[in-house]
Amino acid sequence: MGGSWSKYTAPAEIETQWFHDFEKDLPSLEGKVVCVTGCTTGTGFIAARTAAKKGAHVVMLNRQSARSEAAEKSLLEVAPGSNVTSVACDLQSFDSVKEAASKLKSMFADKGIDVLCNNAGVMALADEATKDGYDVQMQTNHLSHFLLTKELYPLLEKAAQQRGDARIVNHSSGARKFPSKDLDADYLGKNGGSLGGNGNSMFFGGARWQRYHQTKLANAVFTLALDERLRAKSSKVKALCAAPGLAATNLQVTTNQADGFNDTWMMRFAQSGEDGTMPLLQCCVGEGVQSGEFYEPDGMAAMKGKPAKIDLEPICTKPESRNILWQESEKACGAFNIE
Repeated sequence: MGGSWSKYTAPAEIETQWFHDFEKDLPSLEGKVVCVTGCTTGTGFIAARTAAKKGAHVVMLNRQSARSEAAEKSLLEVAPGSNVTSVACDLQSFDSVKEAASKLKSMFADKGIDVLCNNAGVMALADEATKDGYDVQMQTNHLSHFLLTKELYPLLEKAAQQRGDARIVNHSSGARKFPSKDLDADYLGKNGGSLGGNGNSMFFGGARWQRYHQTKLANAVFTLALDERLRAKSSKVKALCAAPGLAATNLQVTTNQADGFNDTWMMRFAQSGEDGTMPLLQCCVGEGVQSGEFYEPDGMAAMKGKPAKIDLEPICTKPESRNILWQESEKACGAFNIE
């Protein structure tokens, strides 16, 4: 979009309003294992930092890079003496996800994993395929998280049996609601590079944003599909989902660098990255949450505010969408039997 709007090139410096009091009230995580994807910066890093400060063994799951090394170093600086492990995990490669899962299975065979925070995401990228053949947004934001969850599910059950609770947390966004289109199997299939092109109008349903919408809808639908199966098994593992509102993080910057986000005016309505992480942390480690719940900011248009539980929109709750998601995700990632 042109006009007088300028490119968004750095996270806005927005004062944190609620996060620090919220973080203080979170329970101790001593003796727990918390795994977070996409935690070099933004909500993922803040969630990992909080978990480390609260005493958890934090596993940082990132694509190996100078940024991931810097993130681990930074985490240890702000949470000195904490137990932090980095495991390479490139969500644009199923082989990399499987390799990361294999390492985690060896590391936590006895203890299990208490929280799997499926945080990583990309936004409004070009119509391109991963080497596995899937849309780069869908594989990063949903399919690889489905695969990681499938592979690590036995470790989550182990932790739940030992300590009474374990959580799978998916990170959606307000984009689950628009550009409004029911979950479509084509976006979950091996159709990367042929899903509408590169229209980048956020407000007029450009193809980049339509693909992003499908991934964020998939995050919410995946949570409900998981919850349905976990409840049928009477599992103590919970499936939850969060949305950050409009948080000032590097997600918008990296998206802008790929020509997908260029509207600084929107960030006038944003909250800080820390405040935007509260719904995610409420799902991961907050007290009193139940499986199947969704948390997002309680302010106007859910753009900012304290975390609040909401009822998901009808577009997210259709049984046929849950069936489509599970069937297509299993085609891509293999059978995921909760038993």
